[in-house]
Amino acid sequence: MAQEDVVAAVDGATVVVEKSVTFTSYKPQLIVESQKVGEAVAFYKAVFDATETGHSLYPKRKADQELPHLVSAEIKLAGATIVVSDVSVHSGSIAKTGTMSALLETNDVEAAVAKAVAAGAVKVEEVSEGEADGGVKGKVTDPFGFTWIFVSPVEKSEKEENKEV
Repeated sequence: MAQEDVVAAVDGATVVVEKSVTFTSYKPQLIVESQKVGEAVAFYKAVFDATETGHSLYPKRKADQELPHLVSAEIKLAGATIVVSDVSVHSGSIAKTGTMSALLETNDVEAAVAKAVAAGAVKVEEVSEGEADGGVKGKVTDPFGFTWIFVSPVEKSEKEENKEV
């Protein structure tokens, strides 16, 4: 149930008016192994031309005088904002690493797969023509356990574009 905003009396009856909730964005979160956020962000920058838009650091530890490391980072990838987080931040939860797959649309699936593999990803499927949608498809798993499916844009026929939903 949404938060209650107002309790009012209308014609002698009590009426609960619920507060509306508006979501302003959707940000998928990739949870990586402890102290691997920096490596993951570097991989996504190199392979997907992602840009880092912000990050949070662990404070410097006095005991071992190590440098601070990234606890989380926000990246922009194909117009979407993605949060890359350290699993240790979620130690009180049942967070798991490498449990997401994403579709990335590109005009050159073969080049995208080759670039990812050259940077350390593992090819999961050979690049192939899609049977159902007619587009080209390739799949890799990055060094952090996330599966990326590269697909080519499928040209819609005039009939499909004018189809009522």
